[in-house]
Amino acid sequence: MNLFLIAIIIANVLFSYKGLTDYSFFRKNEFHIGSIRSGEQIRMISSAFLHVDYMHLAFNMFTLYMFAPGVIGYFGNFTFLLIYAGSLVSGSLLTIYFHQNDFGYRAVGASGAVTGILYSAILINPDMDLRLFFIPIDIPAYVFGIGYLLYSIYGMKAKNDNIGHTAHFGGAIGGYAITLIKDPLMLTENLLMVVLLAIPIILLFILEKSGKI
Repeated sequence: MNLFLIAIIIANVLFSYKGLTDYSFFRKNEFHIGSIRSGEQIRMISSAFLHVDYMHLAFNMFTLYMFAPGVIGYFGNFTFLLIYAGSLVSGSLLTIYFHQNDFGYRAVGASGAVTGILYSAILINPDMDLRLFFIPIDIPAYVFGIGYLLYSIYGMKAKNDNIGHTAHFGGAIGGYAITLIKDPLMLTENLLMVVLLAIPIILLFILEKSGKI
């Protein structure tokens, strides 16, 4: 396994373990609009290494483990790290945009960065299939990616957990944009996939503008 990928997974595991066993550490590093707007911008980064529970951590790290090798193999280490970091930041920025006046809003999770890697991997290999534990047949990876973001819209509307669902979209936008910038030929070679993956992102902004989120 790639050393950079191992380092990211270890960092998430160690940071999340500390947060799940130390409540004050968790509160100090989680994404919290009020604290960020008061000057604690580091939370925009640190919150992406915390998770609400071990299942949340395992799901994100498993998804990263499955999709990162395709991105690393295609672009190399530097661009992989650029997509991961860029998606993390874009996830936090979109969250601030959507919740800027909700000073009590809190969230954690690497989902933004991971979704960026997921979107990049699908653009690179649009014919990729997945077999999930609870579905005994192969499904196209793009169906999983689109479905994941549609579920995130539900999570944003429900607001019944501490998971950063808004960051999923910001991360997807980051991974989508950086991948296309690094390889603009995808706009012609994989145009259908480029359009399909843009649909849930466009839907999100339509719902936001109409006041439904």
